[in-house]
Amino acid sequence: MEALLAYKQLLKAYCEEVILQRIASSRSAMDSAQEAANQEEKSSAGDKYETSRAMSHLEKDMHARQLVAHQQELNALRAINSQAICTVPGPGAVIRCSSVTFFIAAGLGKQMVNQETIIFLSPQSPIARQLMQQKVGDEIEFKGRTTIRQIF
Repeated sequence: MEALLAYKQLLKAYCEEVILQRIASSRSAMDSAQEAANQEEKSSAGDKYETSRAMSHLEKDMHARQLVAHQQELNALRAINSQAICTVPGPGAVIRCSSVTFFIAAGLGKQMVNQETIIFLSPQSPIARQLMQQKVGDEIEFKGRTTIRQIF
């Protein structure tokens, strides 16, 4: 049981690291877009200057929205209890199937952790919602039929 909890904590820490990298990347991209807007010099063609500045501001706004989404995902991840063994699929659950392993925590998609492929799912994703209605022994459709072998 301790090994299962340690594994869940490893997966949660992996998620947090990936999301923190995404946050840093979004902040860096925002700063770059702002810098580009600030350095744009007014040329004799005023429209070109305004268009370029507007594009830089749009890019900064896009990265700001991504930053907010990443921060919300990080907050939701941090709220997940990885110190308990789950008996049913839900946030914080690892679901081992005959052909794939899922971790319901954050939508990172397919990742390699300790030479094992894990599908990281957001609790709001359609696959996670489907899994939340299942139990050990149930078959699900995921790239073919697969059977739930373990939930923890």
